[in-house]
Amino acid sequence: MNLHQFRFVQEAARRNLNLTEAAKALHTSQPGVSKAIIELEEELGVDIFARHGKRLKRITEPGQQVLKSIELILREVGNLKRIGEQYSAEDSGTLSIATTHTQARYVLPEKVAQLRAAYPKVNISLHQGAPDQVARMVIDEVAEIGIATESLADYTELVTLPCYEWQHMLVLPTDHPLARKERIALEDIAQEPLITYHPSFTGRTKIDQAFAARKLEPRIALEAIDSDVITTYVRLGLGVGLAAEMAVRDIADDGGKGGLVVRPAGHLFGQNVARVAFKRSAYLRNFVYTFAELLSDRLNRKLVARAMDGHTEDYEF
Repeated sequence: MNLHQFRFVQEAARRNLNLTEAAKALHTSQPGVSKAIIELEEELGVDIFARHGKRLKRITEPGQQVLKSIELILREVGNLKRIGEQYSAEDSGTLSIATTHTQARYVLPEKVAQLRAAYPKVNISLHQGAPDQVARMVIDEVAEIGIATESLADYTELVTLPCYEWQHMLVLPTDHPLARKERIALEDIAQEPLITYHPSFTGRTKIDQAFAARKLEPRIALEAIDSDVITTYVRLGLGVGLAAEMAVRDIADDGGKGGLVVRPAGHLFGQNVARVAFKRSAYLRNFVYTFAELLSDRLNRKLVARAMDGHTEDYEF
């Protein structure tokens, strides 16, 4: 048995038993994938996949156990490679980060610049996607570290830690009646056309839950994944906006000179927690720990290392 066979079996499972797609992903031929899987089954003496003719139909019960072992073996192979990279070139390499647009645009630039200053030979590979995609990229080892507000804690394959808290802000034209109100209520917002995030992004779940709890129906005029889009359409008069506070700091700082003002909405929608994620049992290089420390004052190498060993319960906000 060999690593090629393990990778072929794993990829076949990942591609919903489609050997053609598995072969494309592995840059090889479909007959080659099929042959390698059969050879591994013969060597193990069990069928990993049940078949109908030449087509794979399902993963067998022993196949489930084989896949778990393959996952462990290939994870440790990846760790061995990272250990070699760590000690052959401790201050160089590539840090792959998976994150959402909001984090990439408004939170990470300063942190990435600080990491590059500390490790000038380290290249940064930034992958953007929805929170579920961020989680999957870390699990599939496309990225070493993931940062998002939603979804990350839902995956048992990941170790996640709270990074920082943030709240939503109401974005208003300077002459809007709500801009003059001392304390804005949820009922006030429910009367307005609302411009905010797509349901799977940037704390939208808490917005929906808050309205539902008060039996209110928000008038959603536009949904976006980009905070700049939200503020652009508020400027055009399509409604009032709800955006993440880190995305509207420039509006808060200019005091209304740009035609917009912001008002805190944490009392209406609660606090959100951005989380950092690593693949469970992965080997983290020095500059990964350093980047985690740059992301939050709460995070340090010892804390992250303990979390990777299974001790996460003490680090929730």
